[in-house]
Amino acid sequence: MALDYMTLDVLRQSHPAWRLLRAQYAPFIAGFLHRVFIVPNVRVLPQADLEEMLEDELFALREQLGDEELFPGSARSYLNEWAENEKGWLRKFYPSGTDEPHFDLMPATEKALTWLEGLTERTFVGTESRLLVLFDLLRQMSEGSQTDPQVRIAELEKRRAEIDEEIARVSEGDLPLLDETALKDRFQQFLQMARELLGDFREVEQNFRALDRRVRERIALWEGGKGELLEEIMGERDAIAESDQGRSFRAFWDFLMSQTRQEEFSRMLDGVLLLDPVRELRPDARLHRVHYDWLEAGEHTQKMVAQLSEQLRRFLDDQAWLENRRIMTILRDIETHALAVRDDVPRGWFAEMEEPWASIELPLERPLYRPPHRPVIRDIELEEGEADIDTDALFSQVVVDRRELIATIRRELRERDQVTLGEVIARHPLRQGLAELVAYLHVAAEWPQRVVDDEDQQEVSWELAEGGMRRAKLPRIILMKS
Repeated sequence: MALDYMTLDVLRQSHPAWRLLRAQYAPFIAGFLHRVFIVPNVRVLPQADLEEMLEDELFALREQLGDEELFPGSARSYLNEWAENEKGWLRKFYPSGTDEPHFDLMPATEKALTWLEGLTERTFVGTESRLLVLFDLLRQMSEGSQTDPQVRIAELEKRRAEIDEEIARVSEGDLPLLDETALKDRFQQFLQMARELLGDFREVEQNFRALDRRVRERIALWEGGKGELLEEIMGERDAIAESDQGRSFRAFWDFLMSQTRQEEFSRMLDGVLLLDPVRELRPDARLHRVHYDWLEAGEHTQKMVAQLSEQLRRFLDDQAWLENRRIMTILRDIETHALAVRDDVPRGWFAEMEEPWASIELPLERPLYRPPHRPVIRDIELEEGEADIDTDALFSQVVVDRRELIATIRRELRERDQVTLGEVIARHPLRQGLAELVAYLHVAAEWPQRVVDDEDQQEVSWELAEGGMRRAKLPRIILMKS
């Protein structure tokens, strides 16, 4: 994109990041959002928590600057203002299953905060690690695009010779080690790329939300056949999934979901954080679980894709379509008019309502109280007798102890950082059948740190009391230490 006058003028007027930088209270807004979202790597905060933190921030600034009239608005009014379309710095939404609004940073806001963070003076600027990353990227592109087998074989043999030579030097006691400067250089590069990766997730999720919005608009304004609409929507969905961004995200998610890769990453990260040059930099304690932050961010993106698929599934439900056709017609009419005036909101009153009235019931119009009829109980002598009643139901009740299941999972996590629900069931077979499996799923749903991969299925089985086996397929549920 060319940075000419017209382009920059449009960005100055419409881009949320530029609006944030020239806002009246820009230092206050940017500082607060950076402290509560960027520094602790938090993606979503409920309104109550965020409002409380903002109230504390406002009180501290007024006390520090000695001006009680500074920042006249309330914390809730500021949050709602920052989430409006005119600002676009926060995203306000309602997660499924809760009626409390939550907030998340918009990608443009994170770009502005990253740019402001880069303005501060750095005590150490490393360049060697960046050059090595660039060189490694060029080598990967060069080798990955080479179609001549002989050239690739020659490059592999050259690399093998270098590895053999290095093995020989190490065997002789020659161990080349990185000095403190090189370690600090590479660690700073790692921190920067790790933080940028979380920002990329916000942008990817925003793109999927934009796709979901376009799909909803198309359904609301569509006047043709349903088959043509589905073909167009599915084509756009496949285009997103098969785009460069979609393929890159899918490859990243597959790499991150590998348990072997996670264990290797955790082992190497813990070892690096124990090095003296790295400890001198005083890295954030949350860096130990940065890959779990990536998992959480990726799960948000996966949920957005699942939400889009759920909408299409409901649209395909012919029975619901026939039963709610009249309601859908009214809703489409409302959505069509809403989209028509979205960018040009009418001024003044544009809707009228009849005056409301109350339903009045006088006390004398209510019926009087009527006492119920009392049953007449006769004195009858009880006689002994026999009844053919099946009492097996009294002894066939199944009660699953959830505390025992939680203790089983915690015992598995003592030796490992994470474990799948299928592995837990495989090591501790189900003794109470399907009821115990449902209890395990309920415990996993309430587990503090968990990741669910719907695309990867695991099979569990249990033995029936009357003989035989039962099997069930579950999504891959990863339980992690909290």
